[in-house]
Amino acid sequence: MTRLIYVDDSGDPKFGWIVYGWVECTPAGWRMALREWLELRKRLWRDYGIPPGQELHTTHYAQGRGRISKHFPERYIHDGVDHWKDFGRDVAAECLEVLKNCPDIRCGAVARKTSATGSEYEEEKAGVYTKLLNRWNDEHARDGTFVFVSMDGDGSAQKYFKAHRSLPLDTRHVIEDPMFHDSKRSQWTQMADLVAYSAYMHLDRHVRNKFAWDWYVDFISDTPPELI
Repeated sequence: MTRLIYVDDSGDPKFGWIVYGWVECTPAGWRMALREWLELRKRLWRDYGIPPGQELHTTHYAQGRGRISKHFPERYIHDGVDHWKDFGRDVAAECLEVLKNCPDIRCGAVARKTSATGSEYEEEKAGVYTKLLNRWNDEHARDGTFVFVSMDGDGSAQKYFKAHRSLPLDTRHVIEDPMFHDSKRSQWTQMADLVAYSAYMHLDRHVRNKFAWDWYVDFISDTPPELI
């Protein structure tokens, strides 16, 4: 099955995790999946005052830091205090429900536990992505199909170009270099961000993340992110 894959990264060298999460669809399913998400964005505007063009960066709104609502709902105001964390986590749950229930969207994540820091962390992160990319290439080579990968960013991360260009052309089923999209303008990249965040929260079992420990297995996959 030919696929379009949208990838984002998560993790933190301070806590020893490298995470890549993604959403994918077929070319034929792309517009139906996008329509499901855009219908969600309409509901978020109606119910939560979140403009359809507002970036949904999970780390910000799920932790209560992102002021994404233009008309903060009264039900999240208690004793004169705006409860942004409760608000953001309910928003995330609604977004995750769409990813779970849309038949045209599939999601996944891989991760690695590491003690590397600084440049060594970045090198290992590049290695994790290269391993993931080779896996996708091998899957599609077996099936005689192709995959096109898009990512969050501005294209300045050379490790991703290097990974794609290291694939032997004679057996390459990953089309082109990765396409980069500014997450502020890409609904698909924001979906991938939510998957990557949920995978990281599942793995980094710090008490501060308890609210999201089970998001990945409740909404994304019955099994935890694969360690590679």
